[in-house]
Amino acid sequence: MKFKTVAEAFNFYRTKEVAEMERRAQEIGHIIDTDENADIEALNIELRGIKEARENIELRSSNPAQGLNVITGMSTEPQGKKTFGDDVLDTPEYRSAFYKSLLGQSMNDTEKAAFDAGMKLAEKRADAFISSTDALAVIPTQTLNEVVKKARTMGGLLSECRSFSLPTKIAIPVGTPSNKAAWHTEGAAVDAEKVTPTAVTFDGYEIIKIFAISAKPRRMSINAFESYLVDELTACVMECIADAIVNGTGTAQGTGLEAGITWVKTGTGKNAVEIAANGSFTYAKVVETIALLKRGYSNGAKWAMNNATLYNVFYGMTDTTERPVFIADPKAEGVGKILGHEIIIDDNIADNVIYLGNFAKYFAYNMPEGIAVEVSRESSFRKGLIDYRALAIADCKPIVTEAFVKLYKASSNQAAAQ
Repeated sequence: MKFKTVAEAFNFYRTKEVAEMERRAQEIGHIIDTDENADIEALNIELRGIKEARENIELRSSNPAQGLNVITGMSTEPQGKKTFGDDVLDTPEYRSAFYKSLLGQSMNDTEKAAFDAGMKLAEKRADAFISSTDALAVIPTQTLNEVVKKARTMGGLLSECRSFSLPTKIAIPVGTPSNKAAWHTEGAAVDAEKVTPTAVTFDGYEIIKIFAISAKPRRMSINAFESYLVDELTACVMECIADAIVNGTGTAQGTGLEAGITWVKTGTGKNAVEIAANGSFTYAKVVETIALLKRGYSNGAKWAMNNATLYNVFYGMTDTTERPVFIADPKAEGVGKILGHEIIIDDNIADNVIYLGNFAKYFAYNMPEGIAVEVSRESSFRKGLIDYRALAIADCKPIVTEAFVKLYKASSNQAAAQ
């Protein structure tokens, strides 16, 4: 059974025996570790529901007058005051309270309760977010979704890669092309294939950005300020991740294509084709690059390069029959194709560097804690500005390195060193 919300999972398990909950929690842990097709987010929702159901049983045992609301899954209080659970970031009350706190506007009692619940949730994440104040607040889920949505409309590799919002240090199984079937001789024993799923583990690196705006936004509407904040967070946080997808070193930041894959241009394990610094890209070298992709990874593979490389290298290139290699998309829904593979334009990629791979399946980024924002009205007081600091925990890396190949021109320095 799949649950859409923590409250739904809680309501299902609240009448179950503790032993049954423990068995199911162990089953979920086993599924996450072994099933490459598991819906990780849905399983995490179910685990949280089981956790809240157990805590509710313990609370009722110690104090029968208290517990969790069986309809909403939220804590109840004798006073009848509305309270909020771990899904507070999804509520309209928290969204309103969050923006009022940033704008310095007053909140009603329900908004205060929602904001307090959100702050408690932020305290649980204190190990991830390093803050110098007690005013750290996690952005509402609706705003985070808008940030991610806007980032994906910007194009580039960020819009193609897989995205997760899962805890760090957890091995996430990822499916890879399986071995092909074999002809069977009648009467011969058939051994079951033991598939060892590929797993990826994300670390957590901190992204920080400070931006200042005039004190006038105090008079802005919540919707107007949210739109502004979405633009700022997309520019500072998501573009930082976008750059790391290509250039991340893996030291105090995500691991990008360059650092995350060992590029081998000769011999066993070859996955890169190098053009001499004084040489030219040719049709034969492009074909050689495609041929390097191992079986199973070509389907869904796309080229990735910057705009200058696309037009300087491929615009006039032809095959052996003088047909153009680059075919523009006449419907303008995409850039076009090179020898049947679609093209991703990403200006974080250096000139004369071209990647080919299935980014949608085998490269991913993770933001386990969402984005937090804190405000300071004192730091730029003399200038009449308000400072906002955005904090995020993120990581990125290639999941399966053999799913990518590279075509590039050696730099002058590289050529001189060889």
